Amino acid sequence: MICRSASYVKRKVTPKVDTLRFFLKTERFLGRRRMDSFDNLSASEKAEATELQRMIAVEQQKAQFQAQVHTFTDVCWDKCVDSPGSKLDYRTETCLVSCVERFIDTTLAITNRFSQMVQKGVH
Repeated sequence: MICRSASYVKRKVTPKVDTLRFFLKTERFLGRRRMDSFDNLSASEKAEATELQRMIAVEQQKAQFQAQVHTFTDVCWDKCVDSPGSKLDYRTETCLVSCVERFIDTTLAITNRFSQMVQKGVH
């Protein structure tokens, strides 16, 4: 088990969390604006709002991807690395590669299954 210092967590995790909070607050604001309607906005304001929504969606996808990478890094590191050294031995490297591949395959299988369930529910 890896023990990370509080300063590491604060330095690495806090900026990402703060960024995500900002985007979620902005998305909530824009969601309310959507509900209130954009009818009163000028064309340029509508374009800016649309671009901001697109940027928020991209940042949310990035945050989700980074969270996934963080998760499988922690899981696979704890599973495969006994004692860190200057280089990985063959067994450790093979274990890490297999672990990440299984994690990705499982995530894709779950995502595909949910997609199928949603499609069946729609039809």
